[in-house]
Amino acid sequence: MEQYKKEFIEFMVDSSVLKFGEFTLKSGRRSPFFMNAGAYVTGSQLRRLGGYYAKAIYDNYGADFDVLFGPAYKGIPLAVATTIAFSELYNKEIRYCSNRKEVKDHGDVGILLGSNLNDGDRVVIIEDVTTSGKSIEETFPILRAQANVDVVGLMVSLNRQERGRTQQNALAEIREIYGIETGAIVTMEEVVEHLYNRTHNGRVLIDDKMKEAIDAYYAQYGAK
Repeated sequence: MEQYKKEFIEFMVDSSVLKFGEFTLKSGRRSPFFMNAGAYVTGSQLRRLGGYYAKAIYDNYGADFDVLFGPAYKGIPLAVATTIAFSELYNKEIRYCSNRKEVKDHGDVGILLGSNLNDGDRVVIIEDVTTSGKSIEETFPILRAQANVDVVGLMVSLNRQERGRTQQNALAEIREIYGIETGAIVTMEEVVEHLYNRTHNGRVLIDDKMKEAIDAYYAQYGAK
């Protein structure tokens, strides 16, 4: 596992973004872990987060793209932070673009924030986590309505590796339906691999009991 992935896993824990215990998800599933990207709230956290996203995007898609699109609302700070990090790390100027929830009809009119989209633009979509693919269903029509763009891929921070609408995980479903590449900074399998029976800040976050709970969860909800 790459060093930046190990650091990112610990960063999620230290930022109270990734927690272990008993949680009820929106889906109604009872999960032994929970991720809340809204807990990234400080300047230093966003700076580091942008760097991790930039490295993962570069590893998966290289630098041959023009625009980083972050769907409103959580995708907006992700796109901004990662665009800055990409410039600093790879000396490549990527434009950021996001959508408004409501079309603005005065001043800076339209549905987009940041850069406009042009025919031929190569676009990477950035999100926090994808569990059902619903946000991509909303994002694709917005992109296609603005210009004839080429969607290079989607990058999320954590692949939960759970079943979506089929037996596949949500990222695999998106890849199959839309024909785009998908990637994540880390997978839940990598999280378990790195934290299992390992002390972090004086605590073992995934001990044998938690590992059993995670294994049981994936036996029921894991993607095939």
